[in-house]
Amino acid sequence: MSWAYSGSQRRGDRSLRTVHAALDAGTSLLDTADMYGPFTNELLLGRVLKERRADVFVSTKCGLLVGGDQHVVANGRPGYVRRACDASLRRLQTDVIDLYQLHRADPEVPVEETWGAMAELVRAGKVRALGLCAVGARATRRGRTGGGYEGTIRQLERVQQVFPVATVEAELSVWSPEALERLLPWCEARGVGFLAAMPLGSGYLTGTLTPGGGFEEDDLRARHPRFTAEMMAANQPLIAGLRRVAARHGDGVTPAQVALAWVLGRGRHVVPIPGAKRERWAVENARAAGLTLDAADLAEIAALPAARGSWD
Repeated sequence: MSWAYSGSQRRGDRSLRTVHAALDAGTSLLDTADMYGPFTNELLLGRVLKERRADVFVSTKCGLLVGGDQHVVANGRPGYVRRACDASLRRLQTDVIDLYQLHRADPEVPVEETWGAMAELVRAGKVRALGLCAVGARATRRGRTGGGYEGTIRQLERVQQVFPVATVEAELSVWSPEALERLLPWCEARGVGFLAAMPLGSGYLTGTLTPGGGFEEDDLRARHPRFTAEMMAANQPLIAGLRRVAARHGDGVTPAQVALAWVLGRGRHVVPIPGAKRERWAVENARAAGLTLDAADLAEIAALPAARGSWD
């Protein structure tokens, strides 16, 4: 709603209605970050939390700064973390953040120092739990060796010695299943929740994007190798497979709901966090929780061709 996609900054009122519709449909987790906007997404959610705090489990993030030219840099200095948390609390209009995530580790600061500062926020009652956003899957996507998240796992094991990790956030979807190989089992074995980012493939798995349709200039997909007209066309068999599965479950079931049900089926500790800018999509996403895929569905999805196109 406030970052990366077409017209994100121009539709505040519609975004507000969408969040309320999602909550009314049974969604409870709202995931944001101070860098989204920057700051505007937290301000938007603050308007919701002021009215419906009891309905929401709110997650936000720190650790990334956005410059005027949209250049992103990491900042993991303890003083910054404390200031960032206080600023997020003000924007979100709440006394406590349910889940505070480290967006990216700062290569100039030992991650234990950053995590220690975040742990102090828990002890101060400003934050209830800590999470880490994973990086490093690109090597797996290119070579499919299973090693893309090894650096993240090492990082997780280091911070676990300082304070418990409650959640890990990483990309997981039908067309990006790499986290299944090492990261998801690591979380399951340790009772760590897994937030599945981009479970709809940045919109591709909804089946609503037209190859060659183009994107607005402010949409990051306009420069993403998997969203060229050629690659979107090449990946249409994925959409066709999701449509076949959806059709077996009756009228009104969509490819997006099948994609979300697939993610939900990876384990009770897995929570997808799909994005939505429109009320109808937020309600559709929430209803995916009532869809159960059977063995035949899962076998058909497993047999779909791997997604084509570079991630670099």
